[in-house]
Amino acid sequence: MHILSPSLLSADFGNLQRDIEMLNQSQCQWLHVDVMDGLFVPNISFGQPVVKHIKKYAAKPLDVHLMIVDPGRYVGEFRDAGADLLTVHYEACTHLDRTLHAIKDAGMRCGVALNPHTPVSLLEDIIQECDLVLLMSVNPGFGGQKFIENTYNKVRQLRELCNRKNAKSIVEVDGGVNTSNAALLYEAGADALVAGNAVFKSDNPQQTISQLLKP
Repeated sequence: MHILSPSLLSADFGNLQRDIEMLNQSQCQWLHVDVMDGLFVPNISFGQPVVKHIKKYAAKPLDVHLMIVDPGRYVGEFRDAGADLLTVHYEACTHLDRTLHAIKDAGMRCGVALNPHTPVSLLEDIIQECDLVLLMSVNPGFGGQKFIENTYNKVRQLRELCNRKNAKSIVEVDGGVNTSNAALLYEAGADALVAGNAVFKSDNPQQTISQLLKP
């Protein structure tokens, strides 16, 4: 089954409740929440208070993506704010195994994100602990960037690693996803797609969500 997780980073922050309620009525399964600290990435988005506000109106699970340094410090806070699935960056975790177990112990599903330059092979010894692996298909920090074509290869490599290790990890792709590349990403082995501008800048966001789910 294909999963779509629209990124609220591209929503209208002045009408966030309206946009969340639109997503509640759509066919998407998750809501993607990008948390940026201005250190791990050059942009600052929002933190726990806004996530808590999103949770109040969301009828679907929150797929929270931490683009922050030392994310292990905030596992409990994002659980309390309403995260259902918490993804941390491989590049930001000195003790990744410990952080993933802390997320699971807090009652959430755990994910690991890889930047475009980070090889899939680095997950060889941890893949079976990952409920989800998020492959960045742009350099993290800003919406609206151009899709990196090598992502298709990384999706295939990750799918092969999951199969070889008998891992049940969801393969998610984030960055530059649109109706032109969605089918190719699913074909390469992706399970879940994150889409921001493709959804929220569309004339008919709900129709675009349907197209992204069934390209």
